[in-house]
This record gives sequence, C-alpha cells and structure tokens, in this order.
Amino acid sequence: MKFFETIEMAVKTLTANKFRTVLTMLGVVIGNASVIAVVAIGQGAKQFTQQQLEAFGPNQLTVYATEANSIGLTNEAAEIVLTDVTAIVEQVPAVREIAPQISSNSRLTYQGKSLSSDVMGTTPGILYVRNLQLKQGSFFTQIDERQNSQVAILGGAIANKLFNHQNPIGKTLQINGLSFQVVGLMETKGSSLGINPDETVYIPITTMAEQLVGKRSPNGVPIDYLELSAQDQESIRAAAFQVTNILTRRHGKKDFSIYANKSFQDLTAKITNSLSLVLTAIAGISLLVGGIGIMNIMLVSVKERTREIGLRKAIGATQKAILTQFLVESIIVSVVGGAIGTGIGMSGILLVGVFSPVSASVPIGAIILATGVSGTIGLIFGVIPAKQAAQLDPINALRGI
Repeated sequence: MKFFETIEMAVKTLTANKFRTVLTMLGVVIGNASVIAVVAIGQGAKQFTQQQLEAFGPNQLTVYATEANSIGLTNEAAEIVLTDVTAIVEQVPAVREIAPQISSNSRLTYQGKSLSSDVMGTTPGILYVRNLQLKQGSFFTQIDERQNSQVAILGGAIANKLFNHQNPIGKTLQINGLSFQVVGLMETKGSSLGINPDETVYIPITTMAEQLVGKRSPNGVPIDYLELSAQDQESIRAAAFQVTNILTRRHGKKDFSIYANKSFQDLTAKITNSLSLVLTAIAGISLLVGGIGIMNIMLVSVKERTREIGLRKAIGATQKAILTQFLVESIIVSVVGGAIGTGIGMSGILLVGVFSPVSASVPIGAIILATGVSGTIGLIFGVIPAKQAAQLDPINALRGI
C-alpha cells in the first residue's frame, strides 16, 4: 500500500469515529496548550521584570549608608554626605552621572487645592540616572543648586492633579508653605517596581536640605542615598570598586552598601528561567498523559477492528502495512491535537497580554518543538497498539478472537 493511501485510510478511520478521536487527542491538546502558555508567560515575565529594572536607568548603581556593615570603632551614625558625592565625581572616571537624593513626603498647595506628594531633592544627573525625559520647560541647573533656588519640576500626574491639566510652567506653588516656581514638566513614564516618577516633584538638593528638611551634620549635608550610572556595562564593576575605595577611605570604615541593577537583573533572569523550566516540565506531564491516552484508545481500537485487520491480512496486507496504518493514525491524532493545543495556547497568550502588563510571546522554535514533540509522542505511544495489530493471526482475527 502506498504511503498516501495509508494516510487517506487513516484519516477516514479517524473521521468515522469523531467522538473517540476527539477524546483521544484531548490530552495532547491540553498538554500542548499548557506548554505553549507556560513558555510564553515565563518569557513575558522575564522581559517585564527586565524592563522594570532597566526603567531605572542604564548601568545603575545605588549606594546606601548601612551602619550594620560598619567596621569602625566609633558610634557615629552612618551617613553619606554631599562632599562624598563631589569626591566621587572628581575621582571616579568609571562613573558617568551621579544623582544624590533627599526625599520627603510634603504638602503641595496651589490656589486652594492641596495634596501630599513625594518631593525629591536631587541634581540634574537624575535625568540620565533614572532615564527621565522633560516634556516642557527646563530642569534646574548647578547654578540653581548653588543659589538654593526655589524652583520645581513636576511629574505629569502631580501637574494634572494640581493644575487641572493646564500648563504649569511659570506658575508658583507652595511646598510645605514655601513658594516654588514651576520651571519644568516631566514626560509621563509610569510606575516601575513601586516607584512612580509621575507622582514626584523635583527640586535642587541644596534647597531641599537647607529649606525643607533642614538636614545638617558635623560632616556636611547628609543624603538619603546615592544613585549613579557607570560609563557602560563593562564599567559597572570598576565603578563599584572605585566608589567603595573612596568612601571607605573618607569614612574610615565601610558603613555603606552598593547595589547594582545588573545584579538584580541577573538574579531575576535566573529565577524566571528556573520557574519557567519547572512549570514547563509540569505542563509536559500533560503531554505524557495524552500519549498514554492515545495508546489506550488505540489498543481498544485494535480490539474493535480485529475482523477488519483479519480481512485485510487475508487479501494480502502485510504486517508492515498494518503497522504503518496504526502508527499513522496515532501520529495524525497527536499532530492535529498539538496544532489545536498550540492555537489555544496562543489565544491564551493574547488574553494575558490584554489583561496584564506582561507582554507574552513565544519563539517560533518553541512552537515547532512543541508540535514536533506531539508527533513524536504519537509515534512512541502508537508502537504498542500498532505492533499488536500487525501481529494478529488472520484466521483468529476473522473469527473475532
């Protein structure tokens, strides 16, 4: 029997028992849909997490004062001050931009409208370090820092709430009772890992320290923490090393910690990859169960078609022809079930993209691999029923034994 005739006969046999065929491929459909969905969601979650971390800025390092890491003998509170920032700028070539920060939740008032917001005292370097963009106006300058200028740049959401979607540039608002002129408006960026620049007001760090929070210490103006960007990804380790050396030398002890965004990116990538692998393995069990289901149904089919097999052998069908037909039937059920499962899985991915921030996508290779695995499962689990059918004695088969 020619191969195409075998395929045609297998298709006719399967369509003659539609309900049984559907039940046979159900396990493969569920298994393939699960594998596709899990791989896609895993990839989407990985990309989403990476994007959230990258939104903070390129090649970022964050420096915190941490008394727990202190190895000095004094009881002074650990702190990083503005003169430390100046030393880093002057002595660390691996650092491209630096942004010291002092933050406080403050009361904003404009023409009787009042609300609370996060006010950040910082430097112009925050634009590069946090990957922020101006929409209107200008950012404050180093001259504004030296003069303790009372100027402010508003996040988009704060501007809309306080100025009712009107242009805020040039207008004056009060921050904790002090008047500030709005000189800039930030582009809307959205929240990232709980930090929302659209809800933030930016002012010169010197103004923040001197006029709003009154921060002073014997060592200078203390800051909450320090964010900086290395020259490039290859410079991150060098920047961390150089900053560590300078601060340790200046403080006489290591009373700070340095965290790299790339470390968090690598960690989250490892976690999401591991989770994806585990979930894919669990989903793959469904394919295994589907293969066992195919084998069981095909064994039942052999039993029901005993007379047909005996008749075909009596008129000259070889064991190879019988074996091939049953294997082809198993493979068709698996491949069609795999294709349907892939379609369902892709549909589920689209729904995930609509109702969640995760933009799930599946590599073409994963789709081809999943469908190929489905066909392989049909081949493997179809061998036993096919062999049983091929080895039937034609005389006993005709008798229905």
